[in-house]
Amino acid sequence: MEVIRAIAMARKACDATRSAGRTVGFVPTMGAFHDGHVALMRRARDERDAIVVSIFVNPRQFGPGEDLSRYPRDEERDLSMAGELGVDVVFAPSAEEMYPAGRPEVTVHPGSVGERLEGARRPGHFRGVATVVAKLFNVVGPSTAYFGEKDAQQLAVIRRMVRDLSLPIEVVGCPTVREPDGLAKSSRNANLSPDQREAAGCLFLALSEAAEMAQGGERDAAALVAAMAREIGATPEARIDYAAVVDEETFEEVGTITRPARALVAARFGETRLIDNLLLPGS
Repeated sequence: MEVIRAIAMARKACDATRSAGRTVGFVPTMGAFHDGHVALMRRARDERDAIVVSIFVNPRQFGPGEDLSRYPRDEERDLSMAGELGVDVVFAPSAEEMYPAGRPEVTVHPGSVGERLEGARRPGHFRGVATVVAKLFNVVGPSTAYFGEKDAQQLAVIRRMVRDLSLPIEVVGCPTVREPDGLAKSSRNANLSPDQREAAGCLFLALSEAAEMAQGGERDAAALVAAMAREIGATPEARIDYAAVVDEETFEEVGTITRPARALVAARFGETRLIDNLLLPGS
């Protein structure tokens, strides 16, 4: 496995792979690998000839007072795991390599999908995400990129960016990997205390209740939102940020479910903020 820090060298390695007639699978990450990352890498390994993984904690997607300094980092462990999973190239640049002039003047606007929910509560977040992912796609070049559905709104923003900017990337969404109690795997889970970790299971319980109601024929989104809010609100350790039902493509909140829709929740457990979602059955 080759570990590359420089953009020019990473681009050269990816170009050489394609010149040899091999396909490239790309898994962008911020490190602190967990089973969700492992699933993405394994799928890429199964479907493409060569695997590139990026490790970069992107400062441009963290707002003031957010957890950039607390975001877990363990590059040595990540590199060991990537090697065991058969990754060919790890691109692990510094912030100076990615942003040599500091804060970039030219960025990627995430569009209307990125202005709602997470975008409204974390101003600038999706602009930071879209900008860094566009830069990474430019480095890696034509490839198939794998993202987890746990960050469903992020995935929607990236798909729209690839489509609207005609980027030579195939975006593949992969199912959320969960703990036995349903909690979505996340690097931020490491910041939870034991009590907070136990309480965090309320997110999946809330989503599951909404899914059961939808499966039973409930089409009033407000009823589903109220059920999710009650479940999270009944958990003392949880401070709900939002519960919503949105159109699967536009991420606009809906009143009545008439087409594919997704339930989303966000809550804080101490200083740690977690998000999760489920595609609603029968929608």
